[in-house]
Amino acid sequence: MVAIWGPSSSSAFQDTVQQLLNQADIKINGDRPWDLQVHDERLFGRLLAAGSLAAGEAYMDGWWDCAQLDEFFAKLLRCKLEDAFKHWTILQIIQAKLLNFQSVYRAFTVGQHHYDLGNDLYHAMLDQNLIYSCGYWQTAETLEAAQLAKLDLIARKLDLQPGMAVMDIGCGWGTTARYLAQNYGVSVIGITVSEEQAQYGRQVCEGLPVKIRVQDYRDINQVCDRILSVGMFEHVGYKNYRTFFECVKRCLPDDGRFLLHTIGTNILTVRTDPWIERYIFPNSMVPCEQYVATAFNGLFVLEDWHNFGPDYDTTLMHWFGNFDRHWHQLREKYGDRFYRMWTYYLLSCAGSFRARKNHVWQLLLTPRGIIGGYERG
Repeated sequence: MVAIWGPSSSSAFQDTVQQLLNQADIKINGDRPWDLQVHDERLFGRLLAAGSLAAGEAYMDGWWDCAQLDEFFAKLLRCKLEDAFKHWTILQIIQAKLLNFQSVYRAFTVGQHHYDLGNDLYHAMLDQNLIYSCGYWQTAETLEAAQLAKLDLIARKLDLQPGMAVMDIGCGWGTTARYLAQNYGVSVIGITVSEEQAQYGRQVCEGLPVKIRVQDYRDINQVCDRILSVGMFEHVGYKNYRTFFECVKRCLPDDGRFLLHTIGTNILTVRTDPWIERYIFPNSMVPCEQYVATAFNGLFVLEDWHNFGPDYDTTLMHWFGNFDRHWHQLREKYGDRFYRMWTYYLLSCAGSFRARKNHVWQLLLTPRGIIGGYERG
């Protein structure tokens, strides 16, 4: 519930917010594209009372706007102002420490809430192959090229050879499995928690040596030559990292390889942003280096840790461009509040990668180490 303050309180709250924003060169009702445009003066008290959750909800409510929302967040996060607006209650902190928000019981929640929203949305937003993770823009000029470059990068790191059996943990719509089967002559088992994704994946992979399963990663128990997981580890949770790597380890031969592609952060945390948690990715958590490295210690040899986080900024901006351009086809089904919510999601995330708060990591891990060492090609 939002309290109703008098004019004097509102003015004081505005002054406080402006003092904070000054650190990021952001002005309230300024004339630059990254400046905050306020439509309801109750916003200031709401921000100070409930932080980033209030910021996102107030944006969805139309209380404020910004012409260049991605740059607004890049400036805000670059100055670490999110700490000033971060409001975790004591109860939330205790819950994060005591409860397992990514337990088997909760494993399929994100599939139902996010990935099952509708394939029409993702067809409108993503590239033609429906790849919902960061592209690799080193030489690419289009979204499609960046996504194929990412898949080729993964295949090279895994040293895929014809006839190999591959497992894709968090296989999305099955298009990565299809690409690897078609271009590298491998068979693929795809694992997802989304019924919508599995159904689509089985259709697009028909006739290929690809099987798609709706399954939690904790239930995998089939040995494969190579394993990859792209954009799924963010849903595992720090209490389950060791279990995740143990599950991968039991499915790899001694000469196998595992590639983990995940968003990461260098901030030690046990919870995700509360707005992202509530509206976009329930039970999610961006991993930090310490928790990840500790979790695979003694299980794997770390061959490579590759960070190309700025590429996600470019990817997200292309996704938003596609989403915005095709919104007229989606508006009747999803509604204007969804448009503001999805815009906030895509552009705030783009700003987080631009500010280098978030990163994109690819870890190459092996059970026994590659004889002679590994060289990234």
